[in-house]
Amino acid sequence: MLAQCPAPGAGVQAPTVPKMNAAVQSETFAVSPAGVLDLFAIWRLQHACFRKDSYDLFTLFNMAVSAKMIRLKAVVNGQIVGYVAGEINCEECTGWIVTLGTHPHMQGRGIGTSLLLAAERALDSKRVKLTVRRSNARAIALYERCGYKWMNTYRRYYHDGEDGLVMEKQM
Repeated sequence: MLAQCPAPGAGVQAPTVPKMNAAVQSETFAVSPAGVLDLFAIWRLQHACFRKDSYDLFTLFNMAVSAKMIRLKAVVNGQIVGYVAGEINCEECTGWIVTLGTHPHMQGRGIGTSLLLAAERALDSKRVKLTVRRSNARAIALYERCGYKWMNTYRRYYHDGEDGLVMEKQM
């Protein structure tokens, strides 16, 4: 059985989108492991990044406690401004980036790139894959800059019927 990225869920009321203050926007960031205590901040970040595609609280909790998952956060001034989670599919011998997001007000500062590269190192796999919305040109450009290539298309992958592009990087 192939490991699937969990489908984004609904169920719990969407969190309020956090505002980034000027002090946070001008600071440098640090990447470190994320854990259960970060759950609500990551949930709010997911909603700010992905709106209807954000993972529900239950799915994020399962990611937070899974021994199979790697979870990293980017923090500025005590606030989580980026997050990545990934896992190894042992049958494929492939790492999968399950989710990667940077707060919209913090994009363009290298946070997503740093999280992606740190996740690749943590996964320690010969191949890493991810799925991205066909319309997400900014994310696709990031992945291509980092060496990912389009491999496949999951038709109607997202809740609104948009295709998901499967991208892969050989390490």
